[in-house]
Amino acid sequence: MENRDLPNEEGRPASEPVPSRRRMLALGAAGVSAALTIRPAFAQTAVSVMNCEIPVPDLGAAGQYIDKRGRLVPPGTKGAYPGAPRPFTGEEVKRAFHGQSLPGTTYNQSQAYLQYIRRLQAGQSGFTCFASIQMPR
Repeated sequence: MENRDLPNEEGRPASEPVPSRRRMLALGAAGVSAALTIRPAFAQTAVSVMNCEIPVPDLGAAGQYIDKRGRLVPPGTKGAYPGAPRPFTGEEVKRAFHGQSLPGTTYNQSQAYLQYIRRLQAGQSGFTCFASIQMPR
């Protein structure tokens, strides 16, 4: 058995190269750089989610009213509300899901709009924004 095959004080065979301090620092710096590159991307995604928009109702149902269960009904239906005059941002909707009313709405109107938003499905305007709000961070 050769001397280089015997384990050294650290338990590695003597023939195994020991990483230099410079190499270890370079690897550490690369890891930090990757972390600093990814973090802004997550922050940017969070900002864009809060600025996305949800029209109530979507453009395909413009002119329809929203009943208290969040369903589209013909204009003038008793107990139903006309569509919102502007889309709501993801941040506004998120706050409304935590107890606040949507801006410019009464409590009951806000609840009807939130029911409509909960019922959004893939392909409808605002669905991606709503789905993004629901994702845990």
